[in-house]
Amino acid sequence: MLDYLASRAFCFPRRRALKAIATATVCAVSFSGIALLDGCANASDNTAIGYGPNPTLPPPQTTLIPTLNVAPAKPWPEGTMPTAAAGFSVAAFAKGLDHPRWLTTLPNGDVLVAESNAPAVHDSKSGIKGWITKLFQKRAGAATASPDRIILLRDSNHDGVADQRYVFIDKLHSPFGMVLVGDDLYVANTDAILHFKYHTGDTSITGPGEKLIDLPAGPIDHHWTKNLIASRDGKLLYATVGSNSNAGENGIEAETGRASIMEIDRATGQSRIFASGLRNPNGMSWNPESGALWTVVNERDELGNDLVPDYMTAVKDGAFYGFPYSYYGQHVDTRVKPQNPEMVAKAISPDYALGSHTAPLGFTFYDATLFPAKYRNGAFIGQHGSWNRKPRSGYKVIFVPFSGGKPSGPPEDILTGFLSPDGDARGRPVGVTLDRDGALLVADDVGNAVWRVKPSSTPSQN
Repeated sequence: MLDYLASRAFCFPRRRALKAIATATVCAVSFSGIALLDGCANASDNTAIGYGPNPTLPPPQTTLIPTLNVAPAKPWPEGTMPTAAAGFSVAAFAKGLDHPRWLTTLPNGDVLVAESNAPAVHDSKSGIKGWITKLFQKRAGAATASPDRIILLRDSNHDGVADQRYVFIDKLHSPFGMVLVGDDLYVANTDAILHFKYHTGDTSITGPGEKLIDLPAGPIDHHWTKNLIASRDGKLLYATVGSNSNAGENGIEAETGRASIMEIDRATGQSRIFASGLRNPNGMSWNPESGALWTVVNERDELGNDLVPDYMTAVKDGAFYGFPYSYYGQHVDTRVKPQNPEMVAKAISPDYALGSHTAPLGFTFYDATLFPAKYRNGAFIGQHGSWNRKPRSGYKVIFVPFSGGKPSGPPEDILTGFLSPDGDARGRPVGVTLDRDGALLVADDVGNAVWRVKPSSTPSQN
């Protein structure tokens, strides 16, 4: 949206451009807790649009002032927390963290938390555009400096609450993904994958780490988060790399190596593009039944409240998923210049839509036994939440059942309540993972907490 306004600022007389941008700002910012959005863009009250294997795709809508509906960050009042679905309970595994984004559970039960935010040099904008960017980021709780570290949480008495906390690795560069293969720990900074030696029970690693491979970054680095997962045999790593734009507005050259999942040989550091055209992939997980790699993807903005659906999909080797030329298969995005009909013809549709602008980030299949049987092999998804939809979408953790390696039903809310009745963001779910017992852990980067969800009673083992 801000790229759009900046382009208009160069096309319009200065006074008109400033008026348009000021209008957008008023539409986005609420005074006395009242969001002033009426008349700024069309609203949609059908939050069910854009879910499932065959989502409804309305015609694209472009307006001078796209919808802005930023939920102001006002973290959890004392004694409050998210709401778990019926049959489940939620408690704080850890509080008082600093922008926790991503989680991984080590074999001994320790939990690593990447405390991270965008790098200081990131998608640099100056002037009016820079001012508006900073305004929206501050309002959404995303303007804090990156802590650039990984915290280790330990539940030493096994009561479901972390009672020990350590700075595990410090002085990183916007870290996100983490994966352990044997005694080799890999961390994805925004610009490189680092390798560290780990020994069971370690509470800190003080060495600088050895660089395995550079990752696409640079002065734009529009989507800075880079996630990691290892192949089942541990020989390969897969890294997500988001696009350098909303819809190619920074030029096709800026998308080189972006909007993709990379495959990296651990032994040699050699890499290749495993799949491309994925605007902003984040969470990845191996399907327990089919063995396929799945990911969740954040799609493009500024085409309307109900376009384009974010999605999850099995990632096919060599496949192209459309970005930037088309969305959800071969629906051409006419904003992209020049177009490429040959690439559009290659674009394949994803497997399952997750709602428009819901911002799915966390993703994990459930391969444990603590939850009731119907959750086995299904997917838990952390939806970070919209900033450009009315009404807002996402801001919750959902579950999608799977059967035979494919989605088999509608989504189910598992953890909600991140938006207050007044529309404030008390929390925003990001990474999700399972702890050693099979409970679900959820990183909340606005609430600065990790939440733990478990059944209210012991499930039947049938």
